Amino acid sequence: MSTAEPHAPGGAVSSALRREVLEANLRIPQAGLATLTWGNVSAVDRVAGVFVIKPSGVPYDLLREEHLVVVALEDGRVVEGDLRPSTDTETHRSLYLAFPSIGGVTHTHSTHAVSFAQARRPVPVLGTTHADTFNGPIPVTADLTPEQCARDYEFNTGQVIVDLLGRDDRRAAEVPAALVSGHGPFTWGATATKSLEHAIICEAVAQMAIHSLALGAGTPPQHLLDRHYTRKHGPDAYYGNPVTG
Repeated sequence: MSTAEPHAPGGAVSSALRREVLEANLRIPQAGLATLTWGNVSAVDRVAGVFVIKPSGVPYDLLREEHLVVVALEDGRVVEGDLRPSTDTETHRSLYLAFPSIGGVTHTHSTHAVSFAQARRPVPVLGTTHADTFNGPIPVTADLTPEQCARDYEFNTGQVIVDLLGRDDRRAAEVPAALVSGHGPFTWGATATKSLEHAIICEAVAQMAIHSLALGAGTPPQHLLDRHYTRKHGPDAYYGNPVTG
């Protein structure tokens, strides 16, 4: 199942990782990505063999660091926390097991990205804003089968993403998002913070795509899209500056 062998769960999760997961979850409603409690962020500690995730159904304005749940990467057991973890926990675990580069995962029900998921359409690359982050369309999975829904539904939700990407870690890194058919977006990154940023960008480019398609937009030249992606990613990237202070 896994391309990365997790360590046996052990050792305390750092307070810094807990804070990052909390702050990323609190940013979901601030960014307009969630109604009620419809969203969650997690981060993995691969050395400890665990990940930290939002508890199920806790309103964001009540969420505190002590509410976060620590889950074993190997088998999904809750190893720390008094609350039930997010119902999407097994989807997060599925992605962590399949893709070693992933350090954080975000799931939301943001309006425009969900619209593409419900239409069972990928988000097309219609401009440089999309190409700055995603090296290609944001893909949409196949529908889950009755068998996949009946047993291990949440884990299988992750598996349809894994299958969509062909278990290709490089592909997952180049397009750090996918739409689960009829459901919504999952995004990921090297950290919880980056996964949340990718969710914000996913929603923004989905909204732009809906407006652009309504106006009859076509696909821009590939060389333009490639230029925008490579100036931010890869060995010749030159966008931005080192963080100081």
